[in-house]
Amino acid sequence: MTMTAAEADKILSAGFAPWVLDLGLSVEAVGEDRALLRLPWSNRLSREGGGLSGQALMAAADTATVIAVSAARGGFVPMTTVQQSTSFQRSVTGSDVLIEAVLTKLGRRMAFADITMSDERSGALVARASTVYALLG
Repeated sequence: MTMTAAEADKILSAGFAPWVLDLGLSVEAVGEDRALLRLPWSNRLSREGGGLSGQALMAAADTATVIAVSAARGGFVPMTTVQQSTSFQRSVTGSDVLIEAVLTKLGRRMAFADITMSDERSGALVARASTVYALLG
């Protein structure tokens, strides 16, 4: 049974720290090996010069991975980030960012994902990330 975006949104709202929820992330879609989240533009998340902060993008990529793993496993399981690497390619200002996490390997104890972050308005690639998670349950 495939998880719905509404079910994934419930995981998001129930399982994350208040500061992550303050990002305003929402689940746009989930699949068997992926999740697509929206990070809405906010002046609160911008840095000097008006660009969206890298910390917000990294937190969004990390969160998208949790949702992708949860969708693949059929529900939330305890997990923790082991590694995250992010490469920023361009600044984004005044536009939502779409974050797509795609699992490249899901084992019993480890999960690996590649994440793309795109400017919704232009479609331009903003950043890429890769994550490794330890599955605890």
